Amino acid sequence: MVEPSNFQPTLKHLFLAFVRLGLTAFGGPSMIAYIRKVSVDQKHWLDADTFDDGVALCQMIPGATAMQTAAYVGLKTRGVIGAITGYIGFGLPAFFLMMTFAALFTFAHSLPAVVSAFQGLQAIIVAIVANATISFGKTSLKTWKHLLIAGFAAVLFGLNVNPLVVIFLAGIVGLALIRPKQFSQRKIALASQTFPYIKPFLLIIAVALLGFLLLYIFDRDLFYLAMLLARIDLTAFGGGFASIPLMLHEIVDVRHWMDAPTFMNGIVLGQVTPGPIVITATFIGYLLHGPLGGLIATISIFLPSFLMVLGISPFFDRLRVSIPFNQAIGGVLCSFVGLLFTVIFRFAGNVSWNLQLLLIACGALIALLLKIDVFWVVLIGSIVSVILLI
Repeated sequence: MVEPSNFQPTLKHLFLAFVRLGLTAFGGPSMIAYIRKVSVDQKHWLDADTFDDGVALCQMIPGATAMQTAAYVGLKTRGVIGAITGYIGFGLPAFFLMMTFAALFTFAHSLPAVVSAFQGLQAIIVAIVANATISFGKTSLKTWKHLLIAGFAAVLFGLNVNPLVVIFLAGIVGLALIRPKQFSQRKIALASQTFPYIKPFLLIIAVALLGFLLLYIFDRDLFYLAMLLARIDLTAFGGGFASIPLMLHEIVDVRHWMDAPTFMNGIVLGQVTPGPIVITATFIGYLLHGPLGGLIATISIFLPSFLMVLGISPFFDRLRVSIPFNQAIGGVLCSFVGLLFTVIFRFAGNVSWNLQLLLIACGALIALLLKIDVFWVVLIGSIVSVILLI
């Protein structure tokens, strides 16, 4: 493990730097390039090798990759308190914007212009998921074996098999089918064999468990929501887009806490706010349980993957060269391509299609395939929707 740079920021500078990044964090994992520019090229907080190791770690574990990278930079520069500072700073703008949008949604969602905008944006979400499926497929499906795993998972998801079961089976199939990756021999640093911040790590876990216990005692509904979102975060290999289908299955199909069109409106708002798309959890929590629900939902969807960054980082060198681990993760990533494929049809089935909506969806997909930023696709799409559908 490479030692941190001598250019260590103050907590204030670290926080403000990530707040600024969080304000413009459109595009999900693409924000990693901007985090690198600030932390490596401009501020010299980390060297390039250390940063690249962090990106590899965040890509291999579940959760929102860009958020986890922010936590990793904070961890390497200022320890656990730095990880908390970077994580909160990067996610704070999205949280406050989503809370505001959720509050406005409860009052304005029936206005004609708003209804028209959301109808069009629901069609655009189908295009966004289709583009994400293509993008994930290009990076994850390299051989016929990868295609086989993705197809196997798509069939199981289409049959409404529990997502956790599908993920587990995909990992097992990955162990059997995916060719072992060969790693060069390299020395594992002594620091990777120790856990230098075990006490603060255990303290955070203890506080989290206490929080869940208090929720269980005083508000069971909030407790069940918090536990569900935490479990989804722990299984979201492949970033935020992997969380959304799991949320849809559990919240709409299994528990019926929300209807599908309202859930899709939350995804729309997740796209027009900066930060990871899983900030949709804030919208869900707010609509179900008000401002406190929005706060609890946000903490729950981000806390487990944050703890994984802290817990795995000291041992990452050994984990990274584990052949079975990489084979299983490869199978899991293939399964999420299959999951996204089924979600295209799931979301499409919740749209009341007409010629205008079909044109909007096709135009959005073409724009995304041409690498136009998703923020502009959503913004222009909402304007076009109001013009065409009002």
